[in-house]
Amino acid sequence: MEFSQLMPAIAGMTWQNVVMIVVGLVLIFLAIKKGYEPTLLLPIGFGAILVNIPFSAVLTQVDPEGNTVVGALNVFFNAGIITEVFPLLIFVAIGAMIDFSPLFQRPMLLIFGAAAQFGIFMTMILATLCGFNLKEAASIGIIGAADGPTSIIVATQFAKNLLGPISVAAYSYMALVPIIQPPIIRLLTSQKERQIKMNFDANKKVSRTTRIIFPITVTILAGIIAPSSLALIGFLMFGNLIRECGVLNGLSKTAQNELANIVTILLGITIASTMKGADFVQPATLMILALGIIAFVFDTAGGVMIAKLINKFAKSDKKINPMIGACGISAFPMSARVIHSMGLKEDKHNYLLMPAISANVGGQIGSVIVGGLILMLVPLFA
Repeated sequence: MEFSQLMPAIAGMTWQNVVMIVVGLVLIFLAIKKGYEPTLLLPIGFGAILVNIPFSAVLTQVDPEGNTVVGALNVFFNAGIITEVFPLLIFVAIGAMIDFSPLFQRPMLLIFGAAAQFGIFMTMILATLCGFNLKEAASIGIIGAADGPTSIIVATQFAKNLLGPISVAAYSYMALVPIIQPPIIRLLTSQKERQIKMNFDANKKVSRTTRIIFPITVTILAGIIAPSSLALIGFLMFGNLIRECGVLNGLSKTAQNELANIVTILLGITIASTMKGADFVQPATLMILALGIIAFVFDTAGGVMIAKLINKFAKSDKKINPMIGACGISAFPMSARVIHSMGLKEDKHNYLLMPAISANVGGQIGSVIVGGLILMLVPLFA
């Protein structure tokens, strides 16, 4: 009996498979040892190992008799990713986790949810200059939203061939926010600016009626302005309505815990089905990873610079700590925690968590609206 028949997996192994298995191990290491977004990086890393063992049963195969044997990850991919079910269910869970109350105290912080999307459009331009078509460039640019589900939905519609590296970049860079954002912020701000205090009444209550009306109003307005964003923003706001209505506490807890955990596991390991060595180990992948970093840099810088611009015209007691602008990305609540920690390092009495959370929540809304606008506008020019 020939070796290829005795050990077909080893005989069929390519260097690209080996590289991706190593990548999978690195992602697992980052998830377990460093604690970087473990709920996603661990399933993605383990899935990368599964799909890069030749003749793996997790992927659809043709047996020696010519029969097609359907793999589990292909089933999950077709049922949950192509149909966008998994990302949208994640939005329901995220919506149920978000408390919009702090945002009502300083609604102006919503502006950072828009300002911090600057990197998306800058990266789209750079991606087209690198040779990607407009739809691929839009899918790469949306990495800058720091919103994994939005990145998956846009890539699924515009660039299925790039779904693997885009998803890995989006979730990996979200996990690396504590490493990516601080040096950019320090470069663009002075110590005096980083020590600016912001008044925020944590005890101020927002009426239940307001909290219920808000997700409904946002959904209607977003639907009128950008109908293609309605699935994204609608599922996010539906989750928040479950949280705030006060009569579905059981469903709210289920959405925040069981639903979020189950769908996250399925989403992560299913995304890995696109990480086969022959498809993933390409020059385009390295460009996408580099452009993803650029998107995060410009997003962070855009938010900080807008805050500095606002301070030029603001009264001394109304100035905004420029670091808050960096929270306009959608990495909720990680970015807010990073900024709060930076504020305490500059001044142990400088508590920025509440305004940072407000800007971060605005970033979540901004990212899904921008994602919807891209879905609507890009096909008109592609």
